[in-house]
Amino acid sequence: MRIRSLGVIDDAVVELSPGFTAVTGETGAGKTMVVTSLGLLLGGRADAALVRIGAKSAVVEGRIRVPADASAMVRAEEAGAELDDGALLISRTVSAEGRSRAHLGGRSVPVGLLGELAEDLVAVHGQTDQQGLLKPARQRQALDRYAGDAVAVPLAKYVAAYKRFRAVSQELDEITTRARERAQEADLLRFGLEEIAAVEPRAGEDVELAAEAERLGHAEALASAATAAHGALAGNPEDPEGVDAGLLVGGAQRALDAVRSHDPALAGLAERLGEIGILLSDVAGELAGYADDLDADPLRLSAVEERRAALTQLTRKYGDSIDAVLAWAENSAARLIELDSDDDRIGELTAERDALRGELAGLAQALTDARAEAAERFAAAVTAELASLAMPHARVTIAIGQTDDPDGIEVGGRTVAYTSTGVDEVELLLAPHPGAPPRPIAKGASGGELSRVMLAVEVVFAGSDPVPTYLFDEVDAGVGGKAAVEVGRRLARLARSAQVVVVTHLPQVAAFADRQLLVEKTNDGSVTRSGVKVLEGEDRIRELSRMLAGQEDSETARAHAEELLAAARVEG
Repeated sequence: MRIRSLGVIDDAVVELSPGFTAVTGETGAGKTMVVTSLGLLLGGRADAALVRIGAKSAVVEGRIRVPADASAMVRAEEAGAELDDGALLISRTVSAEGRSRAHLGGRSVPVGLLGELAEDLVAVHGQTDQQGLLKPARQRQALDRYAGDAVAVPLAKYVAAYKRFRAVSQELDEITTRARERAQEADLLRFGLEEIAAVEPRAGEDVELAAEAERLGHAEALASAATAAHGALAGNPEDPEGVDAGLLVGGAQRALDAVRSHDPALAGLAERLGEIGILLSDVAGELAGYADDLDADPLRLSAVEERRAALTQLTRKYGDSIDAVLAWAENSAARLIELDSDDDRIGELTAERDALRGELAGLAQALTDARAEAAERFAAAVTAELASLAMPHARVTIAIGQTDDPDGIEVGGRTVAYTSTGVDEVELLLAPHPGAPPRPIAKGASGGELSRVMLAVEVVFAGSDPVPTYLFDEVDAGVGGKAAVEVGRRLARLARSAQVVVVTHLPQVAAFADRQLLVEKTNDGSVTRSGVKVLEGEDRIRELSRMLAGQEDSETARAHAEELLAAARVEG
């Protein structure tokens, strides 16, 4: 991360390594600003008071590696974020006026999106800021992962049954609640089909009748034109002296036939005239037949118009043409069969829903039993961890309960609410000392105790509830001596499967870190780029000596520091 103008930090770069990173420094040096910076990168609340006095804005930039198949990466890509060498670049700016802007992978995004990503990327545990496992839903998810196949197998069966149950219930509700609408729809379809059936239209009939009506309406003019055209082509019997096209073409052909032997060109033209004569004869014959067959009966015209009117009534309601009307009728008949079969379908769906409800109840009970067994093992493991973290009398339990709901499913003799994950409400409870009633961990522990409880929980859940990064702020508050060593040891154990960042004032904890960062101020009270540095070798021993005795050059403190480091390496 690069941090600029945030609190006491002027401009500093924090390099967090894989494994366990301890952030140390004197009180007031700005260690907590590291936690605050990471919180801003992950959607934390922006506060103008965080901006360094005299600066226009505070800026935090971070580079985070996220597995390609992680949900956070999928969500980031959906938002248009681009990767930089396989990593996400995140930037958060807070102005002195309190305005906040966020960028992800080079794109401006809502701050809320960073918060969504944070749930899958970082588990933060601090004195006043607890996330992750404080949420009951996350506690249930973590317990399920901790239980493994014992819960995963019945859960998969339950989810499959739940999805089918919801689908059947939804379809049944739709059919029954829309019964009146569907009955009205069926009546309208039935009326339309009866109306169409009464007319008995044929495909294309409207087009045929329109052409016939046009012909009958102009029968006299058509007959007169056909007769005149026939006379012009074949002659008029009443005028034997008249000249017609056939006679003229015949004369022309005979004139050419007389000389066609002298020139092949004229012979070709004579043949073409012969063809014309044959064509004229054919056309004349058809014209004669047309005139003879033309029906000028006004009764037929009236019948055609009446039929067209009946068809028009159909096309006004059911389609632009008779073909469209017939298509509507075909689709409506199929829909009517579907609607008429609703009663049978309601019976089938009701029987299936009732059967699925019983199956769901049985699977939910199996799921509850599996979770209860896993919860006992988990509670015992966390309680054992707390005994080594200066909380020897604390006892952790997991309460698994259900909520009564008359519309739910019957489990254990009760009708309870259900979701896609079962009927169980899982809550982590803590009794910090004998005689204290178990309470939700967010209410049953002080700040320092809560961080240790979270550490114990995370250690137990490590591997079963994977989060890439864990951040602990003052997890060792109120702890010292042997308990502090145990805190360091467990943080190191957690770091085997995830990145762990700890802000600490205890050398026993810092000694277990794979990397130790020192935050120190300059003479003017600011933390500059060189004010956050990686401690190695002699520098790390000097810092551990300061943390042990307040004296970097004390030989006794140096010897103790070296001993701590050596012991941590052996145990690590």
